[in-house]
Amino acid sequence: MSIRERRERERQERERLIVTAAREFAEAEGWDAVTTRRLAEQIEYSQPVLYSHFKGKDAIMAAVALEGFTELAAALRDARARGGLDAVAAAYTLFAEEQPVLYETMFTGAVDLAFASSETPVPLQQGFHELREALRAEIGGTDDLDAETEVFWASLHGLVTLTRGGRLPRPDGERRLALLLRRYGS
Repeated sequence: MSIRERRERERQERERLIVTAAREFAEAEGWDAVTTRRLAEQIEYSQPVLYSHFKGKDAIMAAVALEGFTELAAALRDARARGGLDAVAAAYTLFAEEQPVLYETMFTGAVDLAFASSETPVPLQQGFHELREALRAEIGGTDDLDAETEVFWASLHGLVTLTRGGRLPRPDGERRLALLLRRYGS
């Protein structure tokens, strides 16, 4: 292994360490408690080292969000392989329920991630693909499959967010999800 390869591997390991520490802090204490100073202390590097990897806290949050989208896409892929749209919707809601801070970071955090554009990061595209393919199996090919998928995703997200926020009663969550799925033939 060349010196350049070793340095690149070490750089990737430091970046992974920063993201992991930020995620752990956020999950334990919320994003307000995450500071570059605390992260630097936790990973035993200086703040300038953190800034050599990320422009600031928002960039670190975006990296955590991308990690979350990667995990969500994998969960949706596994669910689609096991079952249909019902399984995908259940995996989506379970992901949001089990990882509330990560889910919030992905969808409402101060992150600069493009959705539905040519600049959409691959993990977001993969998650959308899994939702679209599960929906395609239910409603077939349509000229508006992407728009149908966006509406389905927005509906899932709305149900999850309103329930988590206490705006919709939790005991009725499964009934609401079943109603949504019936609208799509599932």
